[in-house]
Amino acid sequence: MITAAYVGFGVSVREYHIPYVEKDERIRIKYVFRRKEDISQNEAYEPFYPEIAFTTDFEEILKDDEVNLVVVSAPDEFHVPYAKRILEAGKHALIEKPFSKTSQEAREVFDLAKEKGLICMPNQNRRFDADFLALKEVLESGKIGRLVRLESHYDYFKENGWYDHLGTLYNLGVHTIDQVISLLGMPDGTYFDVRSIHHPGVGDDYYDLEFYYGNAKASVHTSMCVLLDYPRFTMHGTKGSFTLPPVIHNSGKKKEVGRHVIRREPAPQERWGTLCYKNEAGETVTEKVPVGCARYEKIYDSLIGAIEQGEEKCVKDEEVIKVLEILEEATETAKSHKQ
Repeated sequence: MITAAYVGFGVSVREYHIPYVEKDERIRIKYVFRRKEDISQNEAYEPFYPEIAFTTDFEEILKDDEVNLVVVSAPDEFHVPYAKRILEAGKHALIEKPFSKTSQEAREVFDLAKEKGLICMPNQNRRFDADFLALKEVLESGKIGRLVRLESHYDYFKENGWYDHLGTLYNLGVHTIDQVISLLGMPDGTYFDVRSIHHPGVGDDYYDLEFYYGNAKASVHTSMCVLLDYPRFTMHGTKGSFTLPPVIHNSGKKKEVGRHVIRREPAPQERWGTLCYKNEAGETVTEKVPVGCARYEKIYDSLIGAIEQGEEKCVKDEEVIKVLEILEEATETAKSHKQ
């Protein structure tokens, strides 16, 4: 049995963690920890979680022998300090993205976890987005032949740019880069175009990242200056092509205070992908590809398998370090664009 505690109680915990594990008989959520200065931000949600003990004493969690997993969903700058304290206390850790600011910090945390015989993993749950799972299924089916080109777009239109001084790379890029690495592996070469359009020199709000795999190329793109939608994914191969509709952003919608309930229905048909390919008879076939629902619980399935059965983590340490190395190099590129 996994007895878990959460650090933080923001949208991520309430919508992307708890709803995916609350009915899992292998996990019991015992605590939520928040700093006193953070309570007012989400105190209204507490009554909807009567089974959870809310505390402002982090040591209470660390000293509780029942707790064997701590999930960190705190501001980015606290990820590494919390991770190290959790591991030193002899508990496993799941850390929200970005796992750390630098690849060196990640190495230190992973080395500590190995020294203590514990599991530490980032919450790269966007590997289990519904549309990405559909893309992965099409690629693995072989219907488009050998991959030639993959494009990933995660765009917005924000007249004032991105809200965070770290920029879009460490917020959105950490997921979209990880998706490519998880799908295609470590690239043979890279090229970065990273800019600060709205606030030069402060935080990036535009990037084109290119990853080369032999004769294939994957591009990861985000911009705050896109008013006309691009497909979320476009994929071309030697036998066909595949596209998925653009992202629907829900971040601006006001939500009622309450316990978040996830929807398990598949996407409506207008959100399905379009696959066009040449079959063995040389005929052109066009078909719609259903898009199911997000499977974010898969992160916990992997985590529990690693903790209880010694299975390999779905997000490997070397993948985390590679993504952070890319972020570091791309961030340096952003500093050279002052226009």
